[in-house]
Amino acid sequence: MPSPIRAKVLLLIPHLGGGGAEHVIAALARSLDSDRYEIHLGLVTQSASKAHDIPHWVTIHALGANRVRYGGWSLLRLVWRLRPAVILCSMAHLNLLVLLLRPFLPQRTRLCVRQNGALSATLAAGGHPLLARYLYATAYRCADRVVCQTDSMAVELQTQLGVDRTRLVVLPNPVDIQGVRTAACGMSPGRLPGPQLLAVARLAPEKGIDLLLEAFAGIHRRFPDAELEIVGTGPCAPALEEQRNSLELEKCVRFHGNVVFPADFFNGVSAFVLSSRHEGLPNALLEAAAAGLPIVALPASQGLVTLLGGRPGIWLASEISATALEAALCDALNSIQPGQRFAHTWIEAFNQNKAISAHEDLLEAVLLERKS
Repeated sequence: MPSPIRAKVLLLIPHLGGGGAEHVIAALARSLDSDRYEIHLGLVTQSASKAHDIPHWVTIHALGANRVRYGGWSLLRLVWRLRPAVILCSMAHLNLLVLLLRPFLPQRTRLCVRQNGALSATLAAGGHPLLARYLYATAYRCADRVVCQTDSMAVELQTQLGVDRTRLVVLPNPVDIQGVRTAACGMSPGRLPGPQLLAVARLAPEKGIDLLLEAFAGIHRRFPDAELEIVGTGPCAPALEEQRNSLELEKCVRFHGNVVFPADFFNGVSAFVLSSRHEGLPNALLEAAAAGLPIVALPASQGLVTLLGGRPGIWLASEISATALEAALCDALNSIQPGQRFAHTWIEAFNQNKAISAHEDLLEAVLLERKS
């Protein structure tokens, strides 16, 4: 009996590694049913096509563009060569590029994009928010589906960009809950006796690490043995290290750069801190919840406030400021017992198997429309 024809799916991200958007697409590449889909992974700004954590049945296409905006021609050639049934991409600027290229793609190609952050931050990123609003509105209305991380994000895209509600779908980020819990029980870096705080974020303005450093300076005066570990890289790294030094926190604040699996740092952490000014629903936060860590967060989006507000083990600051973050951290550290962990039962909605199944349902719905 001949094997059924598998639908060809092209997953697109700028590169492997990096933040939550890349991790979600990499998780889909690893976990989508290879009996149903012929899976291709396009890396727009990466030159090397080998990746140790991507299975052999996934074909990797490294396009090697200097920047996403310069990858259009390479993307067009790749799509015409593969002729995928569905393209699913993540990262706002890549979404914009792919959707603007739609008139030049094979006619029956279906395009799904994943909005990975707060719309306000997306529109402000290029420095021309009015132009960005027009471009994203024009592009996103052409998508077959726009994947959102929260209901409030879907409402935001509908009301501010005019995206048809029938094309908006809210899907959970896939989280390897058991893998995170196993890693969190392993070895951890050496630590001093005081409170241990952890932040995992790209070192960029929207992530608010500058607010965290300012807040931690006050915390350190109250808790002299406190330490702060910061995992991540980004354009603000030199400025943030200079800020740390100017606050005389060199001995208690450490920058660890990019880490493949941040959960390796979870064991021994007193609290996870989310200091973002703008945020969708970061994977680092979900992984911290999977490990049961106490969480201190700024109200970076309505989606986060709805998800986290009023739950045990969560300290949500009153506003987005260093002062409010310091107050929330102080409340948390005065309440948490050493080594205390919380169930965070709400994280089960993000279980990797459920999330992957939901993404496969999306692909099947789009493929069905393609046949009609």
